[in-house]
Amino acid sequence: MVMFLLGLVYVAAIGVAVALAPKGLLAILIIVIGGFFFAQWFLSDKITLFSMNAKIVQPEDNEYARRLHGVLDRLCALADMPKPRVGLVDTEAPNAFAAGRSQKNTVICATTGLMRKLPDDRQLEAVLAHELSHVAHKDVVVMTIASFLGILSGLITRITFEMGLWGGFSDRGRDDDESPAAVLFFVMIVSGLTYLLSFLLIRGLSRYRELAADRSGALLTGNPSAMIAALTEITGDLGRIPTQDLRKQQAFNAFFFAPAIKGASVSNLFATHPTLQVRQEKLAQLAVEIGR
Repeated sequence: MVMFLLGLVYVAAIGVAVALAPKGLLAILIIVIGGFFFAQWFLSDKITLFSMNAKIVQPEDNEYARRLHGVLDRLCALADMPKPRVGLVDTEAPNAFAAGRSQKNTVICATTGLMRKLPDDRQLEAVLAHELSHVAHKDVVVMTIASFLGILSGLITRITFEMGLWGGFSDRGRDDDESPAAVLFFVMIVSGLTYLLSFLLIRGLSRYRELAADRSGALLTGNPSAMIAALTEITGDLGRIPTQDLRKQQAFNAFFFAPAIKGASVSNLFATHPTLQVRQEKLAQLAVEIGR
């Protein structure tokens, strides 16, 4: 349902863009949008790794790397999946994330803070099983496609707004509705609405995918209680991480096992993840279902 609504929003936005753009500009617009999508699609994993300062590690590199590889070896054998690349991020914030558009170039990263916080391999398995579920369900691909036009709309809104501040909305020589100023203002409004609607819908989609990954990961390990314990440990510890460190990671909240925030968010409507209570309740229900 969410993807259907996103499709409607994007089709409407594209229709308006085609109707308003001059013929010469339309071709340039298509090339720019295509290039932007190409970069996001093919370079998303590299951009994420670079931004998070993540390093690809081998089992022999250090104890954390050995542990990560060992747990992923077991999980991938259980799931009958190819093993992704393994990355490590040197930060106190305990977390993990997956990046990459396909199983061939996927990377699963954990932070050094997570490795220290979860000495119990059962809890670490639960976290990594959650991330493997994102890979198996192609959630990174889904979110990349779903968010593409939303990001672009936000960029267009900002550009047109700044053009307006520099006099783009002033057109004293023409009063007709087709004046450049009127078109610029209309584009800003449409792109702004597209960004707002897509933002809310993508947040809803992200929360749904997180619950699905919790369930699939817990079914893979057969231990929902371990995931509940891991969520409790990680979420509680994030409250003690310096705010400055968390802010550096908040742009990647949608990728993380647990969002890098302190306390409750302003509104669940804007959250990338369900609340801790909701996730724990769903996992507890699953534990009852499977008798664990």
